[in-house]
Amino acid sequence: MRQAYRIIPIYTADVSGVCSALYELGGMTVMHDPSGCNSTYNTHDEIRWYDQDSLIFISGLSEIDAIMGNDDKFVHDTAKAARELKPEFIALASSPIPYLNGTDFPALAAILEEETGIPAFAVSTNGMHDYVYGAGMALAAIAERFTDPAANAGAGGSGGTEDSDGPGICGSTAGFCRNPRNVNILGMTPLDFGPLSHGETIKKSLEAMGWQVISTWAMGDGLETISRAGEAAVNLVVSSVGLRAARVLQEKFGTPYVVGAPVGAFAEKLSAAMERSVESGECEIACLTARTSVSGYGEAATGTGISACSSMKEPDVADITLIGEPVTMGSLAAAIENQYGRSVRVLCPLEEWEGLLAPKDEAVCGEEEIEEKLKNAKVIVADPLYKPVCPKDCRFYELPHIAFSGRIFLKKIKKMSGFAELL
Repeated sequence: MRQAYRIIPIYTADVSGVCSALYELGGMTVMHDPSGCNSTYNTHDEIRWYDQDSLIFISGLSEIDAIMGNDDKFVHDTAKAARELKPEFIALASSPIPYLNGTDFPALAAILEEETGIPAFAVSTNGMHDYVYGAGMALAAIAERFTDPAANAGAGGSGGTEDSDGPGICGSTAGFCRNPRNVNILGMTPLDFGPLSHGETIKKSLEAMGWQVISTWAMGDGLETISRAGEAAVNLVVSSVGLRAARVLQEKFGTPYVVGAPVGAFAEKLSAAMERSVESGECEIACLTARTSVSGYGEAATGTGISACSSMKEPDVADITLIGEPVTMGSLAAAIENQYGRSVRVLCPLEEWEGLLAPKDEAVCGEEEIEEKLKNAKVIVADPLYKPVCPKDCRFYELPHIAFSGRIFLKKIKKMSGFAELL
């Protein structure tokens, strides 16, 4: 019964993650499903649904089509819509029923591309993974199909890009030179970061430290801008959604990546990690390395807000517990530890966590395990819908997460400036 949830909801599914990651890129995303996945996505997971157009379709899979495996209808309907709408690409995502039927989505994508002349690809979802898996696979597909080393080969010549303030970096696998202050932001979607204004805050934070943002994957920029990703000297992975794309870009362009989100006191350390990565060509999980030097438990609390918690007596429980996506929560943990000297642990209920958790952090699976891990926690930062499984005597700080509670707390999210508001 570890996978049964009776009190708290589950996180957004992989199919919605695909739609969210590709929403602003001008393509056409088709969910092969009777219709349930589309209604869940547009009524719960997508905050841009009523403000910004996107080609998100459902195939309307019927019972007889599912039983008989009628792929011709799916191909015909998708091709007809694509010819009329002329999207930049066609992305196919599977729900549980086609997955159980063994539908060959890569083959269907190849047929659609041949028939329409429009780039088409499949994202191997099945409705049984969380949004990080789906969105991560979608962005990786974009990195593979729509970033061309040859197209960037002349980017800036031997002196970097035209607006470079210094010499470019040469000798990459792509064979061109780049401005050492150019960066791509990978893994930014509303599911983790909320409205576009929060993404702009992150961009401004980086620009204030002298970085030039080439592209943001995939909130605020279109496919044409994202295709320039090879001009960056380093990729910043602000959530685990961006890791797969970062690895693809590293292989194609030789671009190293740094993992972490610019939050509070951690922002300067993150910038320093990016500079080291540009110089050495090595990747770094900055939201972890920034936490390794933090001292143990029991230091006096100072300041206001989240830092003003009482010291804990339990030796195996940190002062503060964060629940959520490992990169954003790990970055917030680094900011709290560096700014206030409090010990922090992260509980990650998502799938993509390997290599992203500090020694005191834990991956948790299911409602019962989460409740067990929280039983001695005194200060908790999490989405408000976690509160019913938290100890009644704990101090709870609300940090709404759209991928968990949908649009319920959207008004509050829009009033926040981001994670830094907690510090």
